[in-house]
Amino acid sequence: MEDNTQDENNVEFNSRIDLTKLQESVVKIKSELGKVIIGQQEMIELLIVSILANGHSLIEGVPGVAKTVTAKLLAKTMNVDFSRIQFTPDLMPSDILGTSIFNVKTSEFEFKKGPIFSNIILIDEINRAPAKTQAALFEAMAERQITIDGNEFEMQPPFLVFATQNPVEQEGTYRLPEAQLDRFLFKINVHYPTLEEEIQILENKHQQKNTNVEALINSVLSADQIAAYQLVIKDIIVEDNLLKYIAAIVNNTRTNANLYLGASPRASIAILDASKAVAAINGRDFITPDDIKKVVGPILGHRIILTPEREMEGYTSEKMINDLIQTIEIPR
Repeated sequence: MEDNTQDENNVEFNSRIDLTKLQESVVKIKSELGKVIIGQQEMIELLIVSILANGHSLIEGVPGVAKTVTAKLLAKTMNVDFSRIQFTPDLMPSDILGTSIFNVKTSEFEFKKGPIFSNIILIDEINRAPAKTQAALFEAMAERQITIDGNEFEMQPPFLVFATQNPVEQEGTYRLPEAQLDRFLFKINVHYPTLEEEIQILENKHQQKNTNVEALINSVLSADQIAAYQLVIKDIIVEDNLLKYIAAIVNNTRTNANLYLGASPRASIAILDASKAVAAINGRDFITPDDIKKVVGPILGHRIILTPEREMEGYTSEKMINDLIQTIEIPR
């Protein structure tokens, strides 16, 4: 009996994952951002999760709620290449992908890479560009490569797109197609700060005067560390009953009478990967139902479409997802 207990203890010890460095890095990132960003903790945590899960993130909110500055400063905490692209209605695919230029000396065309060839790409107001430019971005996001003149160019890891957009009902914006939305791990809805947070924002702005806030942020993470942490995330333990729980949630979106369009298996995989990252950030080598619940909203919100009848009744995707989760039995 004693031998069996000892064997079980050995198995438990061997399956444990050292998450100390990963947790320390996350704390450092949050500390650096805290020098400038007040509040918006949910957005910051979800963006960090998306980095660990190797997924792109779409950030939606009205102008002025720190969408762009948060993504920009987060990229600065990592010692990797960074590009910022401002999307406009006249932006052409070659403006982001690059173009072939004729070299007079060699009498040959040479490909000049565009700003998409970087590690962290911040796309500002992604929903202001036309369909042709969106299609050019789509291959880079989906395949992490682009094709120019029949030649394929691979993106160097890490390759992550943080895109901001204004709500679609605002003038001068285009609705992103479902296929492109599906390539974003998260859609993060950013809300106005609370009264206390806004007071703190004003106090910080007054004290900083002409200080360059970007200079306050230090790099605390390298490309190699990001790659290593992304591999660690894959080893997080998941019980079979939690896999069934994820599948049940996503399957419910396909059979739900309130939904015109449900989520695909890509959504199930996204929930699995993101849940692992949440567990790791919290120092656990296994996921829990709470980890799954935390990421379901930002993952499913942009992947489901309500029926016209439900939309007319004022029903929202957020409420739909909350109601859906209540109907699925939580694994014990």
